[in-house]
Amino acid sequence: MNPHQAATHEPPLTGVDTAAFSCPSCNGEKVSLFHRVEAFPVHSTLNMKTRQMALEYPRGRIHLGFCPQCGFISNVGFDPDLIHYSSQCEEPQWYSPTFTAFARSQASDLIDRYGLYGKDIMEIGCGKGDFLILLCELGNNRGVGFDPAYVDERNFSEARKRVTFITDYYTEKYRDYGADFICCRMTLEHIHSCGAFVRMLRASIGDRETTVFFQVPDVTRILRDCCFEDIYYEHCSYFSAGSLARLFRDCGFHVLDVRKAYGEQYLTLEARPADTSTNAARTFENDQALLAGFVGDFQERVRRKMERWRSLLSAFHRQGKRVVLWGSGSKAVAFTTCLGIQREVEYTVDINPYRQGTFLPGTGQPIVAPAFLCDYRPDVVVVMNAVYVTEIRGELDRLGLHPEILTLESPFRKENPQ
Repeated sequence: MNPHQAATHEPPLTGVDTAAFSCPSCNGEKVSLFHRVEAFPVHSTLNMKTRQMALEYPRGRIHLGFCPQCGFISNVGFDPDLIHYSSQCEEPQWYSPTFTAFARSQASDLIDRYGLYGKDIMEIGCGKGDFLILLCELGNNRGVGFDPAYVDERNFSEARKRVTFITDYYTEKYRDYGADFICCRMTLEHIHSCGAFVRMLRASIGDRETTVFFQVPDVTRILRDCCFEDIYYEHCSYFSAGSLARLFRDCGFHVLDVRKAYGEQYLTLEARPADTSTNAARTFENDQALLAGFVGDFQERVRRKMERWRSLLSAFHRQGKRVVLWGSGSKAVAFTTCLGIQREVEYTVDINPYRQGTFLPGTGQPIVAPAFLCDYRPDVVVVMNAVYVTEIRGELDRLGLHPEILTLESPFRKENPQ
């Protein structure tokens, strides 16, 4: 595929059953394909040091399949051999005051509710270790974190001496690492064999009195609002409140709570190991029929939404308006790749200094610091995540800039500065 073209979307696949795939969550044998994107960059947070690297980086197929039995959605076209997480992955959101305040509040809440003072904490998929360090700082806890993307040189916390970081995936070979509290934030969606993974985790806990905390994107919002920007290659597993709770119950956990968080973009689950069949599902977890309804016309609704965005960006380009994206993470990669954006958007802004000076995977836009806009003076800023609109508007005001601000949720509604 020509890297300057949009990722291709095939015709709707609603109702096409395939016996070739079984559900990675419940092992259900009827998985219905409903959404397909071809030639998507296999990494969206890996730093691309040159534009050529960004344009030519390997691509994979996104073929989303829905399991009507448990409501789980997976990319049946996922190839784990294409994924290579390393220290060059730049996933942190901690440079944002909005995100830092959310994470700090979340950590404090967990510490207070579960008495995490002087305890052993383990984090699976700890990234650069920020959340684990926070838990250890606030509760004087000890920690161990697993992630091939961890970078020790960026950790300056006084709690560092109480934390061990292992630059590897958490697998069965680490089952002897016990903990009072295990957290796994924004990682389970990267694991294709999610059922096998959660069963492995439950077996590793054994008879220990351990609480687990998981956080994943909420697929119900993605389906309802046609959030094509939240579908990308690394995310091979998609959970609703019901499918997440069912998975943990089926794997031997007692589900304590399932909540929505961060502008209802995330789901959080808290659970403890159980010896027998666990608590009954709450009413809101019976969501298979709701999900099936959203799945039915999802690809057609996505097609219409993308056409509206293409028309809008093309109009801006014809009018000579300068448009930038704010946020260079996975949402931006999905947005630009699926729309085939090139001339319509020249730059992407990011406050993370480790992203600046690199290029957006797939379409190759340079990633710049906010200060770059003082000379560039954009007419339109498209915010990749509406949670950050207030923060971004404040930064633009500080720079003396007053462009039109659009969010992905409301492409034709200007975010009023008042």
